[in-house]
Amino acid sequence: MTTISQHAALTPRQLTRTAERISFIYLERCTVHRDANAITAQDAEGTTHIPSATIGTLLLGPGTRITHQAMSVLGETGAAVCWVGERGVRYYAAGRALTRSSALMEAQAQQWANARSRLAVARAMYRLRFPDEDPAGLTRHELLGREGRRVKDCYRSQAARTGIRWRGRQYAPGDFTAADAVNQGITAAAQCMYGIAHAVVTSLGCSPALGFVHSGHELSFVLDIADLYKTEIGIPLAFDVAAQDEEDVGPRTRRALRDRINETSLLERCVDDIKHLLLPAGTSSVDPGGDRDVVTLQSDGGREVASGLNHDDTGAYEQVAW
Repeated sequence: MTTISQHAALTPRQLTRTAERISFIYLERCTVHRDANAITAQDAEGTTHIPSATIGTLLLGPGTRITHQAMSVLGETGAAVCWVGERGVRYYAAGRALTRSSALMEAQAQQWANARSRLAVARAMYRLRFPDEDPAGLTRHELLGREGRRVKDCYRSQAARTGIRWRGRQYAPGDFTAADAVNQGITAAAQCMYGIAHAVVTSLGCSPALGFVHSGHELSFVLDIADLYKTEIGIPLAFDVAAQDEEDVGPRTRRALRDRINETSLLERCVDDIKHLLLPAGTSSVDPGGDRDVVTLQSDGGREVASGLNHDDTGAYEQVAW
């Protein structure tokens, strides 16, 4: 009998780079299975093959069933999987990172663990969002205040641009339709951006939980990254979609967002922004750790030594097989 264990594990060199993947694919009312290193979506109209290594985020909508084999290959290829309702994302589950190196995770942890560097990263995030302002010297409270004002200004300016009457941000958890059309679009765009940001964060080997603006949640860093593009992409697009037609705003926003992400090469930009925020100046364009699939042991003075050896204190080394 064929088993999943007989499929060879993929290496980083065999995987598609995050920046070159499809931002997200939405499936509903079908059964998702595995065929070699592809997933299949089977419904009443037939079977569609989708190369799993090209997927950034797989959104599973109502009526979908997915097999263990399909989840296994999605995990191997580093795709994020999100279970979603008809009105937006409800739960996230991430696959294995595309990198085997812990360099970015360690850089994130170092920046996060120090109060000064954590604030510096938060300021850098603000600078990426609003490049016409200098956040140097601002406290966290001042950053939050300015961010709130800028987002409100964005809502008002987009309402004026599109001719939509703006009554303020409305979002009732669990009741998507309680809000007006433009608020439904904003919610749909935000939820999709969270899934995409989650896919990029985990594919790079970073921790979704160690945030620099958000805190206390398993997706704090995901929320940080998704918010970088809120006023530039998410909010304007939601107003555009709602201005065209108030019907089916959620699905139309998701499709429009997917197109906009491809047009703007957002995945590649997201990767570069994360590296810029976490790594020392001059190294953000370099893939830390690259395709290295190596485990080392920490020694004194920041030195790393080879693993797989018994480092006997007498100086005698022997190979260790676990």
